[in-house]
Amino acid sequence: MISVENLFYSYTKDEQYAVKDVSFEVKEGEVFGFLGPSGAGKSTTQGVLTGLLPLQKGKVTVAGYDLHHPDRKMFNRIGVSFEQSNVYGKLTALENLDFYRKLFDVETMEPEELLKLVGLSEVKNKKAGTFSKGMKHRLTFARSMINQPSLWFLDEPTTGLDPAIAGTIKDIVKEKNQEGTTVFLTTHNMFIADELCDRVAFIVDGEIKAMDSPRNLKLLHGNKMVQVEYRENGDTVKKLLDLSKEPERLLLNDIILRKDIEMMHTKEATLEEIFIKITGRELSV
Repeated sequence: MISVENLFYSYTKDEQYAVKDVSFEVKEGEVFGFLGPSGAGKSTTQGVLTGLLPLQKGKVTVAGYDLHHPDRKMFNRIGVSFEQSNVYGKLTALENLDFYRKLFDVETMEPEELLKLVGLSEVKNKKAGTFSKGMKHRLTFARSMINQPSLWFLDEPTTGLDPAIAGTIKDIVKEKNQEGTTVFLTTHNMFIADELCDRVAFIVDGEIKAMDSPRNLKLLHGNKMVQVEYRENGDTVKKLLDLSKEPERLLLNDIILRKDIEMMHTKEATLEEIFIKITGRELSV
């Protein structure tokens, strides 16, 4: 669905690259996460893939279209939800979607159905300029689905949303993916990426540092830890054991055989911890 080979991009049109020699593929039906801190090159890469930025150097195909020779028909197949909402403030929510659907040459979803999906039905006739930041974000998200895209670009889709609405957005993404939609997700939120993505790429300073499934990255770079709590001499004892070390495996076995265990569970590394370990960078940077 997406093929990127040796992509470079410079805003100053010199060798100060925001994206440097980036290569990856996204398979049809996959949820692919492009993960990194602010300024890492995520949005620049997405800008090239969606035709908002010109392809300067490299080879890129999106939904079967070569971006060296862009074709407007590509936009019938893709949907884009931007991190920064750009809805028309003087139009109502319903008018925003009615206007946008007319830009496509394919069958579109009903605007009222989309507004209901993201919880905006009750404000469908209110001007978008009166909306909160979160409501505008939901309207932008709804708009990105209107042409029923086969390839869906999502840039920080849950930013600024309360947990309940964020959960709804994640459920919609999962449902659309199960229906066959390919998803390209750019985010610095490792929890969302871990929950949604089949594969992820870590990007820092315009370069991809690692790429694999979240599970494989954890297995490869994380420690296998077990936390156990047990009773000893009337007190509760807590131990965190590293199962990659034989003495600690033997100790755990002894605790299981001889102690009164109250609680025991694995403590796998989070995707964020793996990101920091591989890249040496904090996501908030």
